[in-house]
Amino acid sequence: MNVEPIPLRPNTKRQENERIILKAAEKVFAEAGYGGATMQLIADVAGRPKANIHYYFQTKEQLYRRVVDRIFKIWLQAADAFDGAKGPAEGIGAYIDAKMEISRKHPHGSKVWASEVMHGAPIIQDYLEVKLVEWTKDRAEAIQNWIDQGLMDPISPRHLLYMLWATTQHYADFGHQVETLNGGAPLTDAQWQEAKASVKMIVLKGIGVPR
Repeated sequence: MNVEPIPLRPNTKRQENERIILKAAEKVFAEAGYGGATMQLIADVAGRPKANIHYYFQTKEQLYRRVVDRIFKIWLQAADAFDGAKGPAEGIGAYIDAKMEISRKHPHGSKVWASEVMHGAPIIQDYLEVKLVEWTKDRAEAIQNWIDQGLMDPISPRHLLYMLWATTQHYADFGHQVETLNGGAPLTDAQWQEAKASVKMIVLKGIGVPR
Protein backbone atom coordinates (compact mmCIF):
# COMPACT_ATOMS: atom_id res chain seq x y z
CA MET A 1 0.00 0.00 0.00
CA ASN A 2 1.40 3.39 -1.00
CA VAL A 3 1.30 5.96 1.75
CA GLU A 4 1.29 9.60 0.72
CA PRO A 5 3.90 11.67 2.58
CA ILE A 6 2.46 14.06 5.13
CA PRO A 7 2.91 17.61 3.79
CA LEU A 8 5.09 19.87 5.89
CA ARG A 9 3.33 22.56 7.86
CA PRO A 10 4.08 26.09 6.59
CA ASN A 11 6.37 26.92 9.51
CA THR A 12 8.12 23.53 9.34
CA LYS A 13 8.61 23.92 5.58
CA ARG A 14 10.18 27.33 6.11
CA GLN A 15 12.55 25.95 8.73
CA GLU A 16 13.57 23.09 6.42
CA ASN A 17 14.17 25.46 3.50
CA GLU A 18 16.27 27.75 5.70
CA ARG A 19 18.26 24.75 6.95
CA ILE A 20 19.03 23.65 3.38
CA ILE A 21 19.99 27.18 2.34
CA LEU A 22 22.19 27.74 5.39
CA LYS A 23 23.97 24.43 4.88
CA ALA A 24 24.68 25.33 1.25
CA ALA A 25 25.76 28.84 2.22
CA GLU A 26 28.21 27.49 4.81
CA LYS A 27 29.84 25.34 2.14
CA VAL A 28 30.04 28.13 -0.44
CA PHE A 29 31.33 30.77 2.00
CA ALA A 30 33.90 28.29 3.36
CA GLU A 31 35.21 27.39 -0.10
CA ALA A 32 34.85 30.68 -1.99
CA GLY A 33 35.05 33.25 0.80
CA TYR A 34 32.62 36.11 1.23
CA GLY A 35 33.89 37.96 -1.83
CA GLY A 36 33.79 34.95 -4.12
CA ALA A 37 30.40 33.68 -2.98
CA THR A 38 27.29 34.64 -4.93
CA MET A 39 23.63 34.10 -4.23
CA GLN A 40 23.38 32.20 -7.50
CA LEU A 41 26.15 29.80 -6.48
CA ILE A 42 24.48 29.26 -3.12
CA ALA A 43 21.18 28.61 -4.90
CA ASP A 44 22.87 26.06 -7.18
CA VAL A 45 24.41 24.18 -4.24
CA ALA A 46 21.11 24.31 -2.33
CA GLY A 47 19.18 23.10 -5.37
CA ARG A 48 16.83 26.06 -5.08
CA PRO A 49 15.93 28.92 -7.46
CA LYS A 50 17.87 32.11 -6.76
CA ALA A 51 14.57 33.90 -6.11
CA ASN A 52 13.90 31.39 -3.32
CA ILE A 53 17.20 32.30 -1.64
CA HIS A 54 16.29 36.00 -1.77
CA TYR A 55 12.86 35.24 -0.35
CA TYR A 56 14.47 34.04 2.88
CA PHE A 57 17.57 36.24 2.85
CA GLN A 58 17.36 39.57 1.04
CA THR A 59 21.12 40.15 0.79
CA LYS A 60 24.32 38.12 0.79
CA GLU A 61 25.47 39.92 3.94
CA GLN A 62 22.27 39.00 5.75
CA LEU A 63 22.77 35.34 4.81
CA TYR A 64 26.44 35.47 5.78
CA ARG A 65 25.65 36.92 9.19
CA ARG A 66 23.07 34.19 9.74
CA VAL A 67 25.69 31.54 8.93
CA VAL A 68 28.13 33.13 11.40
CA ASP A 69 25.43 33.43 14.06
CA ARG A 70 24.47 29.79 13.57
CA ILE A 71 27.97 28.44 14.13
CA PHE A 72 28.51 30.78 17.09
CA LYS A 73 25.31 29.54 18.76
CA ILE A 74 26.49 25.96 18.26
CA TRP A 75 29.75 26.92 19.98
CA LEU A 76 27.79 28.57 22.80
CA GLN A 77 25.97 25.30 23.39
CA ALA A 78 29.32 23.53 23.63
CA ALA A 79 30.35 25.98 26.34
CA ASP A 80 27.36 24.92 28.44
CA ALA A 81 29.74 22.20 29.64
CA PHE A 82 31.21 24.83 32.00
CA ASP A 83 27.88 25.39 33.71
CA GLY A 84 27.45 23.32 36.83
CA ALA A 85 30.70 21.40 36.31
CA LYS A 86 32.34 20.32 39.57
CA GLY A 87 35.74 21.32 38.31
CA PRO A 88 38.01 21.73 35.28
CA ALA A 89 38.28 18.00 34.59
CA GLU A 90 34.55 17.81 33.96
CA GLY A 91 34.03 21.30 32.52
CA ILE A 92 37.04 21.64 30.24
CA GLY A 93 36.98 17.94 29.36
CA ALA A 94 33.36 18.11 28.22
CA TYR A 95 34.05 21.37 26.37
CA ILE A 96 36.86 19.72 24.41
CA ASP A 97 34.59 16.79 23.54
CA ALA A 98 31.85 19.14 22.33
CA LYS A 99 34.18 21.38 20.31
CA MET A 100 35.81 18.39 18.63
CA GLU A 101 32.38 17.08 17.66
CA ILE A 102 31.50 20.48 16.18
CA SER A 103 34.66 20.38 14.09
CA ARG A 104 33.64 16.93 12.92
CA LYS A 105 30.01 17.77 12.09
CA HIS A 106 30.23 21.47 11.11
CA PRO A 107 33.63 21.92 9.41
CA HIS A 108 32.38 24.48 6.90
CA GLY A 109 30.99 26.76 9.60
CA SER A 110 34.31 26.73 11.43
CA LYS A 111 36.16 27.60 8.22
CA VAL A 112 33.82 30.54 7.55
CA TRP A 113 34.52 31.92 11.02
CA ALA A 114 38.28 31.41 10.71
CA SER A 115 38.47 33.06 7.29
CA GLU A 116 36.45 36.05 8.45
CA VAL A 117 38.63 36.64 11.51
CA MET A 118 41.89 36.14 9.60
CA HIS A 119 40.79 38.89 7.20
CA GLY A 120 40.17 41.34 10.04
CA ALA A 121 36.47 40.58 10.47
CA PRO A 122 35.28 43.11 7.83
CA ILE A 123 31.67 41.91 8.06
CA ILE A 124 31.22 40.82 11.69
CA GLN A 125 33.56 43.05 13.73
CA ASP A 126 30.56 44.44 15.61
CA TYR A 127 29.56 40.87 16.39
CA LEU A 128 32.98 40.10 17.85
CA GLU A 129 33.04 43.26 19.94
CA VAL A 130 29.78 42.39 21.67
CA LYS A 131 28.91 38.69 21.69
CA LEU A 132 32.42 37.22 21.60
CA VAL A 133 33.76 39.66 24.21
CA GLU A 134 30.90 38.90 26.61
CA TRP A 135 31.17 35.14 26.10
CA THR A 136 34.94 35.10 26.60
CA LYS A 137 34.71 37.19 29.77
CA ASP A 138 32.13 34.83 31.26
CA ARG A 139 34.14 31.67 30.51
CA ALA A 140 37.40 33.21 31.68
CA GLU A 141 35.74 33.98 35.02
CA ALA A 142 34.65 30.34 35.35
CA ILE A 143 38.22 29.16 34.76
CA GLN A 144 39.60 31.74 37.19
CA ASN A 145 37.18 30.46 39.81
CA TRP A 146 38.63 26.96 39.46
CA ILE A 147 42.13 28.43 39.77
CA ASP A 148 41.13 30.31 42.93
CA GLN A 149 39.83 27.04 44.40
CA GLY A 150 43.19 25.38 43.74
CA LEU A 151 41.68 22.93 41.26
CA MET A 152 44.16 23.77 38.50
CA ASP A 153 47.42 25.62 37.94
CA PRO A 154 47.39 29.46 37.95
CA ILE A 155 47.49 30.02 34.19
CA SER A 156 45.89 32.75 32.06
CA PRO A 157 42.24 31.78 31.40
CA ARG A 158 42.18 33.70 28.13
CA HIS A 159 45.28 32.03 26.76
CA LEU A 160 43.86 28.65 27.74
CA LEU A 161 40.70 29.46 25.78
CA TYR A 162 42.74 30.56 22.76
CA MET A 163 44.65 27.28 22.85
CA LEU A 164 41.46 25.24 23.16
CA TRP A 165 39.93 27.00 20.16
CA ALA A 166 43.05 26.56 18.06
CA THR A 167 43.42 22.89 18.93
CA THR A 168 39.82 21.75 18.54
CA GLN A 169 39.11 23.82 15.43
CA HIS A 170 42.28 22.57 13.76
CA TYR A 171 40.38 19.38 12.90
CA ALA A 172 37.91 21.47 10.86
CA ASP A 173 40.00 24.33 9.50
CA PHE A 174 42.85 22.01 8.49
CA GLY A 175 40.70 18.97 7.82
CA HIS A 176 42.34 18.34 4.45
CA GLN A 177 45.75 18.22 6.12
CA VAL A 178 44.46 15.84 8.77
CA GLU A 179 43.00 13.55 6.10
CA THR A 180 46.20 13.67 4.06
CA LEU A 181 48.21 12.57 7.08
CA ASN A 182 45.62 9.86 7.67
CA GLY A 183 46.33 8.20 4.34
CA GLY A 184 43.85 10.38 2.44
CA ALA A 185 40.85 9.18 4.45
CA PRO A 186 38.61 10.93 7.00
CA LEU A 187 39.13 9.97 10.62
CA THR A 188 37.08 6.96 11.67
CA ASP A 189 34.84 6.98 14.75
CA ALA A 190 37.60 5.23 16.70
CA GLN A 191 40.18 7.78 15.55
CA TRP A 192 37.95 10.65 16.62
CA GLN A 193 37.58 9.10 20.05
CA GLU A 194 41.35 8.70 20.25
CA ALA A 195 41.87 12.32 19.18
CA LYS A 196 39.47 13.64 21.81
CA ALA A 197 41.02 11.51 24.55
CA SER A 198 44.54 12.63 23.57
CA VAL A 199 43.66 16.32 23.48
CA LYS A 200 41.94 16.11 26.87
CA MET A 201 44.87 14.28 28.44
CA ILE A 202 47.43 16.76 27.06
CA VAL A 203 45.43 19.83 28.10
CA LEU A 204 44.33 18.66 31.54
CA LYS A 205 47.78 17.36 32.52
CA GLY A 206 49.29 20.58 31.18
CA ILE A 207 47.17 22.74 33.49
CA GLY A 208 47.73 20.53 36.52
CA VAL A 209 44.36 18.79 36.68
CA PRO A 210 44.48 15.29 38.15
CA ARG A 211 42.46 12.65 36.31
